[in-house]
Amino acid sequence: MAFDIAVKRVYEAPAPSDGQRVLVDRIWPRGVSKKDAALKLWLKDIAPSDELRKWFGHEPERWAEFQERYRVELDGNGEVVEQLRALLSKGRVTLLYGAHDEAHNNAVALAGYLLRHPRA
Repeated sequence: MAFDIAVKRVYEAPAPSDGQRVLVDRIWPRGVSKKDAALKLWLKDIAPSDELRKWFGHEPERWAEFQERYRVELDGNGEVVEQLRALLSKGRVTLLYGAHDEAHNNAVALAGYLLRHPRA
């Protein structure tokens, strides 16, 4: 079964096509109210560790290494990953993030991980 995953900045307006909206950042995004975020769930425990997030620093040249290190963290975080897979089994999920870089962020890495590993 293929998952229907979208990735979107949390600062973009919610849309009906988003399906279930899940924030996957450890830190709540500045200037966004819980009402405006229109979340189904805030899965902060699926976000990269503080250590990994700080090491990456959204430096594109560290992207490949970041994805590999994050994959290792996700492999060790089965309960939370399964919680997200359960939501995905019910339909479209939009992974929300706060970073400025739309190509190099944890939500993009997480979506790639889930598409490559649909089951544990």
